[in-house]
Parts: sequence; C-alpha cells; structure tokens
Amino acid sequence: MNWARLLLACGALAGIAGCGAGDSLSPATLDTRNDACAHCRMSVSSVRTAAQIVAPGEEPRFFDDLSCLSSWLGAGHVLPSGARIFVADHRTSSWVSADLAVFTRVPGLETPMGSGIVAHESEASRDQDDAVRGGSPVPPREVLVGQAGSGT
Repeated sequence: MNWARLLLACGALAGIAGCGAGDSLSPATLDTRNDACAHCRMSVSSVRTAAQIVAPGEEPRFFDDLSCLSSWLGAGHVLPSGARIFVADHRTSSWVSADLAVFTRVPGLETPMGSGIVAHESEASRDQDDAVRGGSPVPPREVLVGQAGSGT
C-alpha cells in the first residue's frame, strides 16, 4: 500500500514538472500588487509599460519600464539559455515577443522611470494608440541592449 502511494505521488510530481516545462517560454502573469522590477526594485504597477524575461527553470524577471530592461541588459547580465524577452503592447496590455515589437519614444508620456518609451505588437497597434501620437520610432537595439539581432 505504501508503494502504491509513493508511485502515485511520484507520478503526480512528474506530471506537475512536465506541465511547467512547456509553459516556461510563455509570458508569465504579472501581479501588480506583488511583483517588483528586477532592475530598480519598484513595484511593477502597470502592465502597459512592463517587460519580462522568462527562462526555463527560472522565475520570470519583470521590469516596470523599458528603460529598466535596457539598463539591466546593458549592465552585462547574461540571459539564461532559452530565455525570451516579452514586452507589453501599450494599447492592449498583451504580451508580445520583443523581437516582434515596435518601440516608440513619446516625449511627455508618463512611464514609471520617465523614459517615455513604450512597445506595441505592430505598427497597426501603435497607430491605433492615441497616447503615442507624435512619438518617434526607437530602434529595437536601443531597448534590447547587448542582444544579438533582436534580443530573443
């Protein structure tokens, strides 16, 4: 009887571990009441300006402003093997792979660290976001500092 319980418990643990493995490269859910920026340690209070790095077997790293992501990457941090960077679409709050995102700097746009830089899933999403009218394009390499190619 004890062997049966042990096998059942091991099977359950293996199932849990297996389920998490496939999800590790998907964006994590941001908890704006509890998640802190991996760079400045401020609360990540808005998804619209946030970014995250996810890597297999690691907790996600959240950033409250795209400038914090840039600073963290520029400080020489090495992305773990298989890591992906996601940024939030400013208009929809949906997570987007950073290598597909369009970045815009908007003077006067309020962001947590004052960078005024936001991301969008596409130019079409950016064009539908009234808050970024008058902004200027930001090359992905400026946000994804030190990342070969697109950064993911």
